[in-house]
Amino acid sequence: MSVHKTPRGRWEAKWRDPSGRQRSKNFPTKREAKDFLAEMATTLRRGNYVDPHAGRQRFETHARAWLASRNDEASTKARDASIMHNHVIPQWGTWQLGKIDHLSVQGWVTELGTRRSPATTAEAFRLTSAVLRSAVRNRLIAFNPCEDVRLPKRRKHDHDDRVISREDLSRLLLPALPERYRAFVATTAWAGLRWGEVAGLRADALDLEAGRLRVIRVVVEVSGNTAFKPFPKSAAGRRTVPLPPWLVTMIGEHTDRYGLGDHGLVFPNAVGKPLRRTLFRSRVWRPALVRAGLLGEVAEIDGHKFEARWTDEDGGEDSAICGSYEEAVKAVALEAGAGLRFHDLRHSYATWLVDDGVPPNMVQRVMGHENVTTTLQLYTRRTEHHDRILDALGDLPTPAADDPAPTGSDGDDDPDEEDPGVVTP
Repeated sequence: MSVHKTPRGRWEAKWRDPSGRQRSKNFPTKREAKDFLAEMATTLRRGNYVDPHAGRQRFETHARAWLASRNDEASTKARDASIMHNHVIPQWGTWQLGKIDHLSVQGWVTELGTRRSPATTAEAFRLTSAVLRSAVRNRLIAFNPCEDVRLPKRRKHDHDDRVISREDLSRLLLPALPERYRAFVATTAWAGLRWGEVAGLRADALDLEAGRLRVIRVVVEVSGNTAFKPFPKSAAGRRTVPLPPWLVTMIGEHTDRYGLGDHGLVFPNAVGKPLRRTLFRSRVWRPALVRAGLLGEVAEIDGHKFEARWTDEDGGEDSAICGSYEEAVKAVALEAGAGLRFHDLRHSYATWLVDDGVPPNMVQRVMGHENVTTTLQLYTRRTEHHDRILDALGDLPTPAADDPAPTGSDGDDDPDEEDPGVVTP
């Protein structure tokens, strides 16, 4: 290692990297050059050497190499590639890795949080941090500037994880669905299945005589294309689920009427292929919610036109005049905010079981959770046992007729002072 003065009056620090290649860097003063070499000597000795010029690589170059090297499932790859393309690359793509600092990342996260949901912001930050963490591991930068960045809090809303009662589901929602999809929705709700599990259900996993089905594979959808995955979401997801007798009959009648699809699919689309979640939501699920009176409202006007009324995502009321009932239904389904999600059928199933006193460990197994803690955190806190709480509290106790009314010692009690013998709410 050495320091030399250049013809231009700057000071050049020279050293050799771990491969033996000579490297150099210029500084305005001799002191800075010596301090730099001392730091280089320390990192070389500890095995933490990072080439000071490596950080010049553009973020996008390393990000695309990082994405290509991962061996994730197709659905995960597609999701991360979309987030990277839409949110991360537009911000950091042209930046040199070494120029990204903590303050810049924190400012970006804060600004993005004003335009996107906390969930989207968190996902964009997760990918940014992962790319920079990879850069650290590959000795391109010395540290990850994403450490200790604060994310917007993900607060729950009133419409998060809604629960529908069994009565409303059977009395309102199922009749509002096209007949072809009633058994599909009923099986989802009364077996607590995820979308991919019910859409990928085949005849070999269905035993109507025994009244049960097995979750052994799922359907995944990537960019509008569906494919089978020969295993569920987790090891615990491979499970057997009991079916009520009436549902066994319903599924049997469905297969008799519509037949099985490709590969023995129990609930195929009209051409025998797996149902596509995006199309089902817009064409079947949301319109059914409107017809069932569970989303928005449609009112007839003068016997010729229909008024569609709904509440948007921000809580604002809106409406439109339509020429037919179905046109009004489509308008509400398209414009209304929130509403029961298809996945909420699974949440409802678990909540029914917990409310009916099924032990958490049994709910865990039938839901396919790996840990009973997940079941307890997700569902026991959702159930509201107001009646039980009120019964436990009982009626207001009334003092006996000859009991003296409570008074203070001098008739001038401090209203803010607690009596140690009285429990105050």
